[in-house]
Amino acid sequence: QVQLVESGGGLVQAGGSLRLSCAASGRTDSRYTMGWFRQAPGKEREFVAAISRSGDNTYYADSVKGRFTISRDITVYLQMNSLKPEDTAVYYCSARSMPALLTRPRDYNYWGQGTQVTVSS
Repeated sequence: QVQLVESGGGLVQAGGSLRLSCAASGRTDSRYTMGWFRQAPGKEREFVAAISRSGDNTYYADSVKGRFTISRDITVYLQMNSLKPEDTAVYYCSARSMPALLTRPRDYNYWGQGTQVTVSS
C-alpha cells in the first residue's frame, strides 16, 4: 500500500504559476509510475501528466503541454506555469505499479485526496 498526500494548491491569477507536490508514505514511490489528474465541477477526471519510475520519461495531455512540468525525487511535483481559468480543478496525485505511462484513471491503483487549484481571470 502507498498513501499519497498532495499540497500546493491555491488561488492564482491567470498567467501565474503554482507548484503542486505529492508525498508518498508507506512503500517508496520509486516503485511506482506516478500521474497527475484533475477534475473540474461537473466533468470527468482527466489526465494531466505522468512520469516513469526513473523520472526519465514523461507524458502530458495536449492541453497542458509546454505549460506544465512533472518531475520527481522522493516527492512528485507538478510545476504549472501560464495558468488559465480552464485549469481550475481539483488536482489528484496517483500511482500505478506497472511501468507504462497510461492516461486512464482506472489504470492507477492509488490516489491522494486532491488539492484545489483555482485560476481567476
